[in-house]
Amino acid sequence: MLDLSRLRALHAVSVHGSVSAAAVALGYTPSAVSQAITKLERETRTTLLERRGRGIVLTDAAARLAGTAQELMAMVERAETELEERRGQPTGRLVVGAFASAARGLMPSVLAELAAAHPSLDSRLVEVDPHLSVGLVAQGAIDLTVTFEWDINPLPAPDGLERMRIGEDKCDVLVPRGHPLAGRAVLHGGDLAQQRWICQPPGTVCHDWLVRTLRASGSEPDLAYQAAENHTQMALVAAGLGIALLPRLGRGPLPPEVVSVPLEPVPVRRLFAYWRAGAARRPAISETVRLLCAHWPERSL
Repeated sequence: MLDLSRLRALHAVSVHGSVSAAAVALGYTPSAVSQAITKLERETRTTLLERRGRGIVLTDAAARLAGTAQELMAMVERAETELEERRGQPTGRLVVGAFASAARGLMPSVLAELAAAHPSLDSRLVEVDPHLSVGLVAQGAIDLTVTFEWDINPLPAPDGLERMRIGEDKCDVLVPRGHPLAGRAVLHGGDLAQQRWICQPPGTVCHDWLVRTLRASGSEPDLAYQAAENHTQMALVAAGLGIALLPRLGRGPLPPEVVSVPLEPVPVRRLFAYWRAGAARRPAISETVRLLCAHWPERSL
């Protein structure tokens, strides 16, 4: 008899690509995940992981077993959903993914209310890149995710998933207090030409959006400083090194050396919650989505 928790560990490794990343997603230690895989290898008398360079890869047998694990996890989810639906209260384990600023600016209050109102619910949070989060829900690696889309870069809607729009997160141009643009009441696309920009690294949604937006206004962006964290970008703006376009969610108070100037038209990113259609009846899902929407107005300032 194969152990479901060990199959879950193998599936997590297949989805996240490494033992350490799987451990973060599952809330385990890397050694616990490694031990689970080792025990599963003994149970199946099969080599499941092979070292390649500094990383690991799944063997063909492991890839097939991970696919079977995903099917079994879907069956278990249906059973758990039915039981939870009969109880009428959020229970069990709920793994929520969120991109960085939502994890900082929205999820703490939502998770705190969930914990206070539903002590039988074991809710957990994993910070997830918005590029990957919808796929992780579809694969069963997480139960629900909070992610976003820009108007010029809409999110895909894979079959088998449902979603709810949470709200719109507005963006502002942040400039050093002594910058020529700091005294403007409002900025337009043409005002952003010939500026030194502070932005996220290539390959991120925000970076791609900024480049496409500036090019659409006829300006080739000078991306002088690239940093993944919004607070690092604000520190670089405060030092007078350039300007940045940052959303309001999770931004927090601005340093005294930084001025926020609105841009017209106002750039917005639309936040959504995604979950598997098979879990839609689960009270833990519906209650979390309700709280996400209820807590949003206080975050969209």
